[in-house]
Amino acid sequence: MHAIWHALSITGSMAWEIAWALVLGFTLSAVVQAVVRKSTVVSLLGDARPRTLVTAAGLGVASSSCSYAAVALARSLFRKGADFTAAMAFEVASTNLVVELGVILALLMGWQFTAAEFAGGTVMIVVLAVLFRVFLRDRMLRGAREQAERGVAGSMEGHATMDMSVQGEGSFVRRLFSRAGFTSVSQVFVMEWGAILRDLVVGLLIAGAIAAWVPDSFWRSFFFDGHPLLSKLWGPLIGPVVAIASFVCSVGNVPLAVVLWKGGISFGGVVAFLFADLLILPILNIYRKYYGTRMALFVLGTFYTAMVLAGYVVEFVFGGLGLVPDRAHATVPDSGVSWDYTTWLNIVLLLLAAALVARFLSTGGRDMLRMMGGSPGSPHDHDGTPSTPSAGDASPPAEGGDGTSGR
Repeated sequence: MHAIWHALSITGSMAWEIAWALVLGFTLSAVVQAVVRKSTVVSLLGDARPRTLVTAAGLGVASSSCSYAAVALARSLFRKGADFTAAMAFEVASTNLVVELGVILALLMGWQFTAAEFAGGTVMIVVLAVLFRVFLRDRMLRGAREQAERGVAGSMEGHATMDMSVQGEGSFVRRLFSRAGFTSVSQVFVMEWGAILRDLVVGLLIAGAIAAWVPDSFWRSFFFDGHPLLSKLWGPLIGPVVAIASFVCSVGNVPLAVVLWKGGISFGGVVAFLFADLLILPILNIYRKYYGTRMALFVLGTFYTAMVLAGYVVEFVFGGLGLVPDRAHATVPDSGVSWDYTTWLNIVLLLLAAALVARFLSTGGRDMLRMMGGSPGSPHDHDGTPSTPSAGDASPPAEGGDGTSGR
């Protein structure tokens, strides 16, 4: 019983430590998504030129998503005409180059990991673009598009097809601070939490259990800690494999990354591990459904290669610059709640979250949550409207003179 309580106390301490960062990150993401329409995203991702990939990455950063939702959204963009490489760049950025991930990494592991995550993510997108250009054949791409057009369901389809942005004209500020803007921000905020909550809880529980029950000596042996060069070479290779087997994706794998870093995995290995949220076994099965077995294996091979290379670049560049933090300073939070800046930030941000949840529930939010699983939208809709009801359809009748239905 003591062992179980110890694991749960670590889980609770980690959750308390990162709560405000998650609320802040998803709020900022919701603000951007509230004023950027998905039809606009599709129109900007029509090819694989460097400028387009930069745009795709930027839009991905703004469209923070859990891994399942990001994968579903990338398929939705591909079906509506986006270039496959650009869609994959968007997918990588929307899960690995986002504000909440960077803040949590800084809180739990140090700012160096935040910098490494963003630098490594950029390298990964560049490597993927090169690999796709060299190895992706037109025949394979046509087969993937044919499979995508069949609309086989994966996960979070309803969430991916909903466009919760503010409709109508006006400046960014005017739309954002309107009643419809408040509603839209609340919808995006709560739906993102709904998409990520399961994986976050599972990740925290797994990290707490491993931290409490698995001795550091096991990890030091597994990661060849004490063999400087071998550990640096082994870390980026094995990090994604551990992630694939853990079944934890998105920010839910950050707590486990803390445990692995404390246990002896290399700096680059941590970065490669974090990127592999897009290759966990359930998501590989979704790739198979979306694009066919051949393309799923291609994605597995190219993504894994890009992750490993990004891990090596981060390992040796940051190591050469003396930016790799001392592992001895790494700690797994287990002190519970205390009156410090974390507590005050949690109080303020959780009050904000409560206000957004209240707005969400008062504007038809329960119906939207029921549609999260949904089904893929029809690619044949000439106006780009998905067959799954949109966020606006889930809202009650018009609230007033803002010209929208509950938005």
